Amino acid sequence: MTRTAQPGFDRRTFLARASMAGAAALGTATMGRFASAQAASGDRVRLGLIGLGWRGGQHLGAVLARNDCDVVAICDPDSGFLDAAKEKAPKAKAYADLRKLIDDDSVDAVLISTCNHWHCLAAVWACEAGKDVYVEKPLSYTLWEGRQLINAARRHGRIVQVGTQQRSDPLQAEVRRFLHTEKALGPIESVVVARFGVRESIGKRDTPLEIPSTLDYDLWLGPAADKPIYRNKIHYDWHWDWNTGNGECANWGVHVLDDVRNVAFQDAVSLPSSVACGGGRVVWNDAGQTPNLMFSVLQAGNVPVIFSLSNLPERPGSKQPLQFEDTQSGYIINCAGGSYHGRRGGGVALDASGKTIREFKGTTGGNEHYANFFAAVKSRDAKALNAEVTVGHDSTNWSHVINAAFQSADAAGFMPAAPQTGIPGMAALETLMKRHLDAYAAEGIAKELRVSSSLAIDVHREAFTGTGAAAANAFLGPRDFRKGFEFKPVATS
Repeated sequence: MTRTAQPGFDRRTFLARASMAGAAALGTATMGRFASAQAASGDRVRLGLIGLGWRGGQHLGAVLARNDCDVVAICDPDSGFLDAAKEKAPKAKAYADLRKLIDDDSVDAVLISTCNHWHCLAAVWACEAGKDVYVEKPLSYTLWEGRQLINAARRHGRIVQVGTQQRSDPLQAEVRRFLHTEKALGPIESVVVARFGVRESIGKRDTPLEIPSTLDYDLWLGPAADKPIYRNKIHYDWHWDWNTGNGECANWGVHVLDDVRNVAFQDAVSLPSSVACGGGRVVWNDAGQTPNLMFSVLQAGNVPVIFSLSNLPERPGSKQPLQFEDTQSGYIINCAGGSYHGRRGGGVALDASGKTIREFKGTTGGNEHYANFFAAVKSRDAKALNAEVTVGHDSTNWSHVINAAFQSADAAGFMPAAPQTGIPGMAALETLMKRHLDAYAAEGIAKELRVSSSLAIDVHREAFTGTGAAAANAFLGPRDFRKGFEFKPVATS
């Protein structure tokens, strides 16, 4: 895939202009039943769903049970998914082409659950058509695409929520108060992030996969490159192909990184100031391209953040994932007076001796996230969103810069150098990961691993700078879009 690096821009200038443009747009928008703040509180949002596969099917079941929206349209280029959805929502109009759903005047808002490479283009088109948008994570396929969606949302005065649903779990506000208002554990010293979850090989074919007869492949590909596929199935495993997905780092990883930005940093850190990453795709010898092992060191203000990922069992023959302390998919905030261990739907605070001093229980945020979106659609108050597009953009970009560091890495190795010594939690995590690597040494994985140097990031320009910047920035900019699905830059006004 060929990508071109784009020159950065002054983020502060953009945000100032975007704020003014957004305010003006929200004041003058007239498209859609809910463009006016006078909408009756009892009105139901007329919703169109785009993408009806695994996650889209979950969304369909959830929104059909709600009393604040009506599913009036559904869309998927695979007739198998579309037919299954029609059985659940027989009154909804059915489309194969998302452009036709977006043009449907009976739709107030769209819920997008496509492959990653479609997220932003579909959302931009929806904004331009006067629709509000709930778009699944990761918000964007590249950083550049996310910025265009922000521009579109501001220009057209649209409500855009990102599907990091844990943002709507009341637990998170409770933990923020505990850490930052009560200062119960003292200053934050480091954050350790883990995504340990076992996945299987996606296979490796000798001949290209035959596209199912139920699938309109041209519509499914959209802006992505038309390349032969050598995995065993078309759906879901697109996550592990750089042409359509962003790997586990931006799949599960973005959820946990979003938690860290929210809970540890209260969204004050939009991007880390530096990143280094080691990793590789090992053991499976399949058609996947994205890493199933990663270890990254980021600097967020004066707080180091360590991101670790493994999709392998803890050792050959096991079915269990790795676990760091009590964490498999979650994060540990190390503080001067103890630590907070967070995960989806719960968490626990420990004192400096490791004794539990408080437990936190949540809801995972799913139902609340829908309610938050539909309420904002009716009130026209984008500031009321728990995961407004700019918030989702910033969190997704943490995954993007980690992936870009990996993709531009050119040295053999796995453990990147840390910006400082004695980072709380890092030595223990390194020991765990080294033991994990040793367990698979017989697989010859060392030759498949590569590591980057530490890459500096200009937070305001949203771009790498200094040594290695050109190679890494190439993975943040726009791709070569396929003819007929070009993604044009969106002006702010």
